[in-house]
Amino acid sequence: MPGEYDADQWAMVDEGWGRLAVDFATLFEPNNCREYVAMHHHLGVGPGVRVLDMACGSGFALELAGVIGAECAGIDASPRLVAVARDRSPQADVRVGDMQALPWDAGAFDVVTSFRGIWGTTPHALDEARRVLVPGGRLGLTVWGHLKVSPGGWALGPYSLASEPDVRHQADMNALGKPGVGESVLAAQGFVDVERVTIPMAWEFPDEQTYARAIISAGPAFEAIKAVGEDEFLRHCAAEAAKHRRDGLPIRAEIAVVGFVARTPA
Repeated sequence: MPGEYDADQWAMVDEGWGRLAVDFATLFEPNNCREYVAMHHHLGVGPGVRVLDMACGSGFALELAGVIGAECAGIDASPRLVAVARDRSPQADVRVGDMQALPWDAGAFDVVTSFRGIWGTTPHALDEARRVLVPGGRLGLTVWGHLKVSPGGWALGPYSLASEPDVRHQADMNALGKPGVGESVLAAQGFVDVERVTIPMAWEFPDEQTYARAIISAGPAFEAIKAVGEDEFLRHCAAEAAKHRRDGLPIRAEIAVVGFVARTPA
């Protein structure tokens, strides 16, 4: 059955992700456009396709799906990010809520996506994704790949300034990207035709200060700031980005992202 939003449970999500919602929406999220477009292509998103984006954030993926004619809905735990998503796509059904207790009926969507929003630590979200999909409906997820060998992995380095327990929790969240893990989890949740796909990801910034301002707007920065303070976090960001400055070119970070596409049984 559709669930209820637990405001207390998700308050920390809004504190982490919503505190700089406008900066996140304008400086950070547009860098994900390659990821969004690639996954929409894999899933055949287009005119008339009913799409739900779980953990939709500020709604850039929904906006891109709507541009190509999809009928869009989204859910996120941060009211401040949802406000941006609604402003971007006023025709979409975007709600504040818990992705592990979706407020839509069974079989409401043809496609469900989540861009680095469903993790190994949120297994009930996959139950809900399956419930709201039609028989034969399509699921598309992305998660971080092998960041240590990723040429742009440095761009996520400042998040490791968080406390050791928070860094371990981040590693647990990212477990789905390990070889065979995501496939096994999706199969165990009742999905079929599970396939791992290559997803492009490249972040670009004009200078160190813009990079730092973008990075600090995302949720993991909140944990790092609690550990070292905002000034030290920003200093660290600028110093790292300066190492990758190039004359006449953006600061660019190509980062490994893993995609999964699957279906519900027909």
